[in-house]
Amino acid sequence: MLKVVFVAIAITLTLSSCSTVTPTRSTTSDVTAIRSVVEAFRVSILAKDKTTYMSLFFSTKPEAIGWQAVVDDAKLAVIQRERPQAIKARPIPGNNFVALIDSVVASKSVEEEKIANVAVDTDGEVASVAFDYEYLSGGKLSNWGKELWQLVRTEQGWKIFSVVYTIRDPLQ
Repeated sequence: MLKVVFVAIAITLTLSSCSTVTPTRSTTSDVTAIRSVVEAFRVSILAKDKTTYMSLFFSTKPEAIGWQAVVDDAKLAVIQRERPQAIKARPIPGNNFVALIDSVVASKSVEEEKIANVAVDTDGEVASVAFDYEYLSGGKLSNWGKELWQLVRTEQGWKIFSVVYTIRDPLQ
């Protein structure tokens, strides 16, 4: 009988130490605010509004924000026809969030990033956002894929800290 009691106590202690910690702060208002950042990002590209776009990021310095593209296998095969040394993902110093908005502002075409299926996960201090996107230039699909963002909540609100995205060929 004593053995059964010790086993029961051991199981209880093990289960109690495995309990999940509930976040200290995660509210509907956080999710709403994060979704507002996503929408402001989308609208700032469409409006060629660099000031608003830049305000969405944790820093205005390209080296302080993670920004990484990954091409899918089909797109990589197309690229490798012209550049056989091309790889799926590599750091490209000129590919960053500032270069994106600068190219959008300089473009004579309408630039648009359509966003769908937004999913937000947050504990109220940090967040991840995932969504599907289609990038259109002059109304024509340029590329599409999935974007994953990490955000931090600052005294000035939610800010984008990193962006990782796939690039899929529009013909796929």
